[in-house]
Amino acid sequence: MAKLLANQILLIIFLIVASQQWQHAQSQTHTWQEAFKALGIAWNRDGTLNRTIQIPMVDPTPYEDSATPSPTVLSQDIQLSSKSKATVRLYVPANPPKNKTLPLVVYLHGGDFVLFSASTVIFHNFCNDIAEFFPAVVVSVEYRLAPENKLPAAFDDALNAIFWVQNQAKGVGGRDPWMEFADFSRVFILGSSAGANIAYHVALRALDFDLRPLQIKGLLMNQAYFGGVQRTQSEINLKDDPYVALYVNDVLWSLALPLNFNRDHEFCNPISGGTYLGRVYRLPKVYIKGDYGDPLVDRSILLGKFLQSCKVPVYYRFNTGGFHGIELQNKSAAQQLYNDMRWFIDDVYTNLNSEDLSNLHASY
Repeated sequence: MAKLLANQILLIIFLIVASQQWQHAQSQTHTWQEAFKALGIAWNRDGTLNRTIQIPMVDPTPYEDSATPSPTVLSQDIQLSSKSKATVRLYVPANPPKNKTLPLVVYLHGGDFVLFSASTVIFHNFCNDIAEFFPAVVVSVEYRLAPENKLPAAFDDALNAIFWVQNQAKGVGGRDPWMEFADFSRVFILGSSAGANIAYHVALRALDFDLRPLQIKGLLMNQAYFGGVQRTQSEINLKDDPYVALYVNDVLWSLALPLNFNRDHEFCNPISGGTYLGRVYRLPKVYIKGDYGDPLVDRSILLGKFLQSCKVPVYYRFNTGGFHGIELQNKSAAQQLYNDMRWFIDDVYTNLNSEDLSNLHASY
C-alpha cells in the first residue's frame, strides 16, 4: 500500500500548507498574495509560475534490479508520439497472472490543475498500489498544468492518452510489450481531486469518438474537484478548511479556467449547462467517493444526483469526517478506496465484506 516515506513527506507538506492557510483564514478578506503564499507559488516575469512547495518526484522502475528488493510493479515513461512532448507513465505488475489479461486503468493525478506531476511520489506510489492490488495495467497521464496551459489543455492531454491506448490496441506503430497484458475491452478512467474532474470531462469527450477496439466500462471519481459561483453548504461550513480553504480554491479556479469565465463554466460546475450535458446519459457506470469533512463533498453529491437522474448507474461512498486527500495519509482510508475500486472494476460483490458494503450504495 502507500509507502511510509511518501506518507511522511506528504504529511509534512500538508502541515506546512495547512498552517499557512489557517493563519490567513482568520481575517475576513484575503488577497491573491495570501493564496499564493499558502500554495507555495509565485509569478515569474514571463507569466509562468514558480512552484516552491513540491513533493519529490521519482523515476520509473522499468526493470528488476538485483541490488535492491525486487519491485512488485514495473513502470516506464513513454512519449506518446514523435511530434509531441506528451508522456504517460505505464505500470504493470512485475509478475502478472499467467494466461490472463488485466483491466486497463487510465489515471489522472490531483493537484488543483496547478501543481504536481505523474511522477510525483504520492501519485507514483498510488499507481504502484492499484497496479499490484487489482491487479491492473495503469496508464498515468502527464498532463499540462495551469495557468501556463489553461483548461481545456489537461482534458486534451487526457484524450490524447486514450487515443494512444487505442493505437496500442490496434498495434499502430507496434505495440509496447507491456500492453500485451492489457484487456482493451475493460478500460476504466480514474481520477483523484482535479484528476477526477479531468476524468469526468474526458469520459464525456470520448463519447464523440469511435474508440474501437477499446471499451470504456466505467468512470471512477475520488473527491472530485468541482466548484461553482453559488456556495454549497459544505463549502460554507468548511470555508476555512486547512486543506482546501475556499479563498485558495477561488484563486486556483481563476488560474485554471479560460480567461473571462467564472466558476459556473462547465469545466468547473458540471451541472451548470454547457456543451456536455447532452452526452451525460451515454456515460458508463460511475463510482463516486467523498468525505463529509471535505468542503468539496457537496459538489460530488450534486453531480451524483444529476447523473442518477440521467439514468447513469451510480455507485457511491460518502464517509463521515475525513478530509481532502485522506487516502494519501491514512492507510485504512486508502485500503477502503482500493477495495471499492477493485469491486467496481471486477463488477462483483465478493471482493468486499459486509462491513465494507454497509456504506456503499448503488443509487441516490
